[in-house]
Amino acid sequence: MTIKLMAIGKTDNKELGTLIDTYISRLSHYINFQLEIIPDIKNTKNLSEIQQKQKEGALILDRLNNTDILVLLDEKGKQYDSLGFSEYLQKQMNSGLKQLVFVIGGPYGFSGAVYQKANGKISLSKMTFSHQMIRLFFIEQLYRGFTILKNEPYHHR
Repeated sequence: MTIKLMAIGKTDNKELGTLIDTYISRLSHYINFQLEIIPDIKNTKNLSEIQQKQKEGALILDRLNNTDILVLLDEKGKQYDSLGFSEYLQKQMNSGLKQLVFVIGGPYGFSGAVYQKANGKISLSKMTFSHQMIRLFFIEQLYRGFTILKNEPYHHR
């Protein structure tokens, strides 16, 4: 199985980028992981929130395969603790799916079309974080989840 994280816009903070790269490297010992950055939409000043979400949504949907399972990182999604998230990952791997795709939306969230296509939603917190920080938090939680599944000492219970 491959796990892909899609995100709108590049990370312009070098320190965050370094930490993200560290956890991506660590993840490579457990699973095929890909971070796919969707370029920011140009001229957003001329677009309404709805139009921007629709354009970003089209870019997200265009990058999906028919067999992908799409999970949105969304404030209204299901919340897991780290053990629960590791169990969720195990269930996904056991299901035999080819690719599990998590998506971080743009500043206004997701379009209706993306919500319709989604197979689920996960919330990392009730708090709001920057889109750049969520990348790091999510990738670290993926890594933590796999260390839990392998009974490795990274996560202290």
